[in-house]
Amino acid sequence: MIKIEGLSKSFKVAKRSSGLANSLKALFYREHTIVQALNDISFSIEPGEIVGYIGPNGAGKSTTIKVMSGILVPDSGKCTIMGYTPWKERVSYVKNIGVVFGQRSQLWWDVPVMDSFELLRDIYKIPLQEYKANVELLVETLQLQNLISTPVRQLSLGQRMRCEIAASLLHSPSVLFLDEPTIGLDALSKIAVRNFIKTINKEKGVTVILTTHDMNDIEALADRVILIGKGSLLYDGKLNELRKKFGATKMMTVDYREASGPFDLYGVTVLSQTSDRAVLSVDTEKIMVSEVISILSGMVEILDLSIDSQPIEEIIIQLYKEYQV
Repeated sequence: MIKIEGLSKSFKVAKRSSGLANSLKALFYREHTIVQALNDISFSIEPGEIVGYIGPNGAGKSTTIKVMSGILVPDSGKCTIMGYTPWKERVSYVKNIGVVFGQRSQLWWDVPVMDSFELLRDIYKIPLQEYKANVELLVETLQLQNLISTPVRQLSLGQRMRCEIAASLLHSPSVLFLDEPTIGLDALSKIAVRNFIKTINKEKGVTVILTTHDMNDIEALADRVILIGKGSLLYDGKLNELRKKFGATKMMTVDYREASGPFDLYGVTVLSQTSDRAVLSVDTEKIMVSEVISILSGMVEILDLSIDSQPIEEIIIQLYKEYQV
């Protein structure tokens, strides 16, 4: 489905110091620096996968998506998607993909959303029956009933993003590129968008490449993550394997009647403790959770206890630190 080999892309960026003298100098002579956005990137994605493409700001995520969608031409390397080279066969290729950029709009600003949908139907030459079925599905699942008659400029950011996602799927693409798709969405809208992405992936087999800084999106949708940093591929693997590698810590919240003193257990860090509650961080590589519970039961009368895995954001931060990005 998607195969990328040795992809590289650099940009020439002008340099100029502040001040009037430097501004005048820049009129006649301008210094430049080369920024390596992508450096020998290689990976492949199978049909029907949902892949989280993550990394810090400036890592090269959006550049990769733009190359894969045919907007940018790389300096070197190969990119084959569904048998197409995106930047060489753009007209034929774009009929098979959907793209959502969180900071860009494909909807016409001053007309109602439905008019934009109609224009997109003409651009993509979508058969009428397929178009009507898709609009009905998208309006219902993304809860657009009260939005499609409203001009785009009058929508909030979250409302517009839901309409953008719908617009990118009107022509039934096989591959969907999502660059920060939940930016500006409230909690309910995020859940609706996530459920919708799961639905089209399961029922229609749409391959999804998700770029986001919201790690909850990654955890809710992706089984596999690809980490990029400073233009280089740093990690490519399953999310649960990432948890096993970096998620050895469990968070334990214990409610009890009264403790006579602070807890001091090997492999356990007390994050907070009061007379009736303690929040503990348990390193499961040093001590099992069951052992901690057993020891605590001998020290206090436990009223309630909850155990949570380490938040995905903390695991990703650890990954960034390991690769120094």
